[in-house]
Amino acid sequence: MAESASPRVLSLGSINVDRVYRLARTGLEALTERPWFPERGATVAVESTPAVGLDPDAFHHGGKGANQATAAAAAGTPTAMLSLVGPDHEEYGVVSRLETSDVAVAGIETVSAPTGTADVFVGPDGDTRILVCPGANDAVGAEYIGAHYETIAGADCLLLQNEIPVEPVATLLERLGGERAPPTVVLDPGPPEGVERLLETGAVDYLTPNEQEAAVLGDLSGFYGTRVETHGSGPVVADGPDESFTVSPPSVDPVDATGAGDVLNGYLAAGLAAGDSLREALARAVAAASRSTLVAGARASVPDRRTVERFRTEQGPSVEAE
Repeated sequence: MAESASPRVLSLGSINVDRVYRLARTGLEALTERPWFPERGATVAVESTPAVGLDPDAFHHGGKGANQATAAAAAGTPTAMLSLVGPDHEEYGVVSRLETSDVAVAGIETVSAPTGTADVFVGPDGDTRILVCPGANDAVGAEYIGAHYETIAGADCLLLQNEIPVEPVATLLERLGGERAPPTVVLDPGPPEGVERLLETGAVDYLTPNEQEAAVLGDLSGFYGTRVETHGSGPVVADGPDESFTVSPPSVDPVDATGAGDVLNGYLAAGLAAGDSLREALARAVAAASRSTLVAGARASVPDRRTVERFRTEQGPSVEAE
């Protein structure tokens, strides 16, 4: 059954359990020789996780959808999550953790497949490489999305990632295109495979690739929304039909960049839902993402609004017109 009231931000996406491996330079170099090992900053979907040969250093709650919902809620915006989990979700506490993070979880349902997992490899410089095994996330289909359509259509901002099946999400976007006042759609194209199908619906307002995803996607001449491209610790470039500008993050000494992009997306969606200008929403989002790298863990590192505003006052970032 759909929820009775719509949130300002709704994240339709993945919930995962993250297995985190912290690698010294020699360990990173050894794994780089394996054909399945992702490029720096990349997220790669796999049907089953290959034999890593290492014990995880930590377990965290993750999934781009859940991480971004947590960030939007931390920004002080009413936020809900739509996703599927496995019968093992209570063992990992993935749903209860979202609830304690002020994310509405009434729409999350349980299926027979296990909860999704992600193997997160953190290099000595804090950069990440991620293997995602979808599990229950792969069961998100047209029937589930359709049951929650009114809630989705009533949100101010819809957060999407690419860790659930593409086709039912494309069908959703096509349907939203017929609404008089559809939600603002923010799409994180990670992983980038199949994203073109979502973009061709014409319903995506903001596309937020990192530099690796942008290279895979190419020039995207048929996309008429705003592209917000991140470059690790480098500048974030916003390029849209109405304005282009760059946000330069403050200089920090990162502990763990895992989930920094999710923090950026969540805060960006929260700002847009609140009616902030793109410049203001993105400046706050970049500050939040930078601040998150000072704490280990994708979810544990999400800063609240007060922390972000203090960080902005002390360290930036700066916004420059193109």
